Amino acid sequence: MLKLLLFMLFLMLLCFNKKMYWMVHNLLFLGMFLFMFDFMKGFNWMKLGYIFGMDYLSYGLVLLSIWILGLMMMASEKVYILNKQVKLFMLLLLLLLSLLILTFFTTNIFMFYLFFESSLIPTLFLILGWGYQPERLQAGIYLLFYTLLASLPLLLGIFYLYMVLGSLDYYFYNMNEEFNFYIYISLILAFLVKMPMFIVHLWLPKAHVEAPIAGSMILAGVLLKLGGYGLIRMLMVIQFFSVQFNYIWVSVSLIGGSLVSLLCLCQTDMKLLIAYSSVVHMGIVISGLMTLTYWGYSGAYGLMIAHGLCSSGLFCLANIVYERSSSRSLLINRGLMTLMPSLTLWWFLLSAMNMAAPPSLNLLSEVSLLNSIVGWSWLSMLMLFFISFLGAAYTLYLYAYSQHGKFILYYGLISGVMREYLLLFLHWLPLNLLMFKVDYFFLM
Repeated sequence: MLKLLLFMLFLMLLCFNKKMYWMVHNLLFLGMFLFMFDFMKGFNWMKLGYIFGMDYLSYGLVLLSIWILGLMMMASEKVYILNKQVKLFMLLLLLLLSLLILTFFTTNIFMFYLFFESSLIPTLFLILGWGYQPERLQAGIYLLFYTLLASLPLLLGIFYLYMVLGSLDYYFYNMNEEFNFYIYISLILAFLVKMPMFIVHLWLPKAHVEAPIAGSMILAGVLLKLGGYGLIRMLMVIQFFSVQFNYIWVSVSLIGGSLVSLLCLCQTDMKLLIAYSSVVHMGIVISGLMTLTYWGYSGAYGLMIAHGLCSSGLFCLANIVYERSSSRSLLINRGLMTLMPSLTLWWFLLSAMNMAAPPSLNLLSEVSLLNSIVGWSWLSMLMLFFISFLGAAYTLYLYAYSQHGKFILYYGLISGVMREYLLLFLHWLPLNLLMFKVDYFFLM
């Protein structure tokens, strides 16, 4: 644990030289491969020391964080070429990664809260500093206040936990019946907003649309997963109340998923469509987690990692088109198959992953989640049918509308360069390779 944090710390020193941009990028991947060899199996804690430790859940999410951060640097080459505060940009990315690693590694619930909130600050600076439109200020305020307002009850809940249980460490917690409904709400509200759950999801599309490519990738890839991670940790403490009240969140998520899927079908902005599809996927994750079943937990863990890679890849594709045409509108970016034929393959592959086509990890995870939700209630089948059907519909709409038809733009649309193909390949490859080791997600 410490070696990874020290690695990040010394990597930050390289950020003060602009020419070290690709060196930092390469060293990030090196660090990830070194960490990968610290492999572990099972949900037992290991490498415990002071307030840090690692279990299977945090191991997978830390790997995802480092992988996505490396790909973010690769996608943000324009920042490097145009020299848009490159040193500060690199420093912010590494600071964000360090905070995410600390969030997933800490075993102390108060420190988790501290790092969980701190990761918001670099993200806010990314949106404000490198965003595209003036509306990014409003998007930043939305992001800040939604997250902070929901997190204040969590802080009070954590203090109450300490008062009742006498400890702040996860592994000392067990099911407790002394809590009341207000404590139950305060402990999970912050994570539901971060996921985000339907109703409290309005900050997400705004933040995505105004964020630069790096901001969109980290939001879709890792920051939404903080909510799922927090829920898994908290639900073991409040299981007694969860059994009674979880039907509220499952119902809201499933109905919300269907409504947002319909909303996706009338979007003309590529980024907005992909952002709303994230809300739908996270809705299924919330529903699966709230059933409190083994299938639900395993499926949620798998889909969090799969969605992180798939959604991030789609944002990369939208950005590649945006850099050439200076527009994200589907009304303008039509017939791209004629203009950028080699990128059409990547549009197809990542769209197929988004609608959970085999052999993707999305398919495995969604089947597992559907299993847990239908096992919880047969009535949920109706909503799940809508979500699955409309999920395929809006993904096909995005693919067909952007790739086919008569093209409008005649200039500036050259096909991708090698860096972009590598970037997309590194999103797509883990999605399919992980499918061949199902036991890692189901802990068989």
